[in-house]
Amino acid sequence: MTNYDVKDLQFAEGGRRRIDWAEREMPVLRLIQERFKKERPLKGIRISACLHVTTETANLMKTLQAAGADVVLTASNPLSTQDDVAASLVSHYEIPVYAIKGEDNATYYKHMRAALDHKPHLTMDDGADLVSTLHKERRDLLPNVIGGTEETTTGVIRLRAMAADGALSFPVVAVNDAMTKHLFDNRYGTGQSTVDGIVRATNILLAGKTFVVAGYGWCGRGLAQRARGLGANVIVTEIDPLPALEAVMDGFRVMPMDEAARIGDIFCTVTGDINVIDRRHFEAMKDGAIVANSGHFNVEINIPALEEMSIDKRLVRPFVEQFEMKDGRRIYLLGEGRLINLAAAEGHPASVMDMSFANQALSAEYMVKNADKLQKKVYSVPSEIDREIAQLKLEAMGVKLDVLTPEQIVYLNSWEEGT
Repeated sequence: MTNYDVKDLQFAEGGRRRIDWAEREMPVLRLIQERFKKERPLKGIRISACLHVTTETANLMKTLQAAGADVVLTASNPLSTQDDVAASLVSHYEIPVYAIKGEDNATYYKHMRAALDHKPHLTMDDGADLVSTLHKERRDLLPNVIGGTEETTTGVIRLRAMAADGALSFPVVAVNDAMTKHLFDNRYGTGQSTVDGIVRATNILLAGKTFVVAGYGWCGRGLAQRARGLGANVIVTEIDPLPALEAVMDGFRVMPMDEAARIGDIFCTVTGDINVIDRRHFEAMKDGAIVANSGHFNVEINIPALEEMSIDKRLVRPFVEQFEMKDGRRIYLLGEGRLINLAAAEGHPASVMDMSFANQALSAEYMVKNADKLQKKVYSVPSEIDREIAQLKLEAMGVKLDVLTPEQIVYLNSWEEGT
């Protein structure tokens, strides 16, 4: 193979061992892969995937390949690539990969364009950068694209905006909308892996610290719970009264970021919006404040403002930049403001990505079967796929459910029964 760009193929063997380790915790995807090998539902389909290049993603690529797809993979974030995994996919599975951890923005988009040169029938995105670039720069490829899938909240927001403007040229399934994705991946995966990334980067003790979580969506819920579980005093900031009320009822303090900025020790954004931590917040922060992001893009933190305010910037340990203010205060930015759970750690545990990537695999199959019936808009994952994945996961965990009796079914479907 010559059509790839990874850091070093000598890392491949270590990558394969880690891919195999992750597969042990991904029984649902393994079952789907076994069926795909027999049925080959994606035979002849070219897929360009823009995802975090991790051990879990590698197992999704293997599953798509087993289904007959011709797959190319590029990174969806410059700091999320695991170089040994990228090398293994090229060396052991002959899947072209364009991803190097720490690549600059120019290389990031060069890699994305290389993935688009694959002339995909299906796109598989995490953040909608691939779809956006396709629509802006390679419109000549659009007639061949039958549909796509989108992994994360930020990407779904962007795609829905495209659809509302009439700019989206093919149907997309919002994998993030699946209950088996956002209820588990976002809450348990993001919660655990974000704390893991912050601790790995800093080696600080969370107990007794004031931990500010910006946003109380499913990611924020998980992060707040995990930080509290390690002894942190958690503050939540929100713009929506409903999740804000839920955070209060869950036992967290809720206040504006302007107030939280003065008392927080650690800040982490999980909103999907821009400048959630802004210049005025940096001005209020105390010496030693730590700032991180676990939303998809680093725009949640106004890094240009932080750089303008500082008189000195230096790397004090891997993934920890110290910004010294004119008044002597120091603010620490983790992972360049990018996804800290992937920049400084390994991302979500495989057992939770098992469900997310099962949704990706089955949604790709669904798109191929139904693309001619779908409009150019964003669709939720069909409920039957969602429930199938939940059932398979429970079975893999050895959990059994009750079954309705015929009498109960009649009762639930009757309007005549009363007290």
